[in-house]
Amino acid sequence: MWALTQPVDKRLFRCPYDDVELLGKAVTGSGTDGWHPIGLIMHLQNGAVFGAVYANVAPSMPLPRALRGPALALGEHLASWPLTVLSDRFHPARDELPRLHGNRAAFWQAAWRHLLFGAVLGELERRLGDGGPPDAPEPEATYSSNGHGSLEHAVSAKAS
Repeated sequence: MWALTQPVDKRLFRCPYDDVELLGKAVTGSGTDGWHPIGLIMHLQNGAVFGAVYANVAPSMPLPRALRGPALALGEHLASWPLTVLSDRFHPARDELPRLHGNRAAFWQAAWRHLLFGAVLGELERRLGDGGPPDAPEPEATYSSNGHGSLEHAVSAKAS
């Protein structure tokens, strides 16, 4: 989902920042082809790991289900964005990639992507989740439909 929205948000935010490229070129290096499938696989793996973490953390979050995904995803974005200074300095293809540290368009572009991914996770939790504890079984009726009580209850009553 995230990788599919990148071409659109690159135009909207007027920023060439691409997560798949960033990840793929971290493996293939600068000036090489073949980064896209590797980056896409890495991106999908990252999403799966985040989804697994989310599945374990979200139920304990004191937020409505609709807000858990976006909150956790934006929290991850805010926590990891400072690492862009390392990417700008040490990434093997840093000369081919847009600088991220201090790049407001890239920051908001990534925030949008995290928000979207979090919203999808929250919706999946809502649709596929267990929905909480199962309903309690109906208590056995101790009265008859005429309002005078159950015959079994009357017969089993002990005399005092």
